[in-house]
Amino acid sequence: MIVRLMGEGQYRVDDGLLSELNELDDAAVRALEAGDEDGFRRAVEGLASRVRGAGERLPDDELAGSDLIVPPSDLSLDEARELFSGEGLIPDLPA
Repeated sequence: MIVRLMGEGQYRVDDGLLSELNELDDAAVRALEAGDEDGFRRAVEGLASRVRGAGERLPDDELAGSDLIVPPSDLSLDEARELFSGEGLIPDLPA
């Protein structure tokens, strides 16, 4: 699976990480809905950190379609509300 960290690049991560990323995404959605900007930033940075730690960064000249996109952690809550769909950052993918 390919994950894009906005402003940073793309990473190839094992599909087995999807469940853990979904949990972190759910935390970001809860913080966003509660208007908790600090919690939102921590959750998004947690997502990015997990992708960096578990993934292999793709070369900048290797463009691939991203399965997931993680916004930068300095995103405001208003900007985040525009990006998030009803299902969060990580869409429900068919099993």
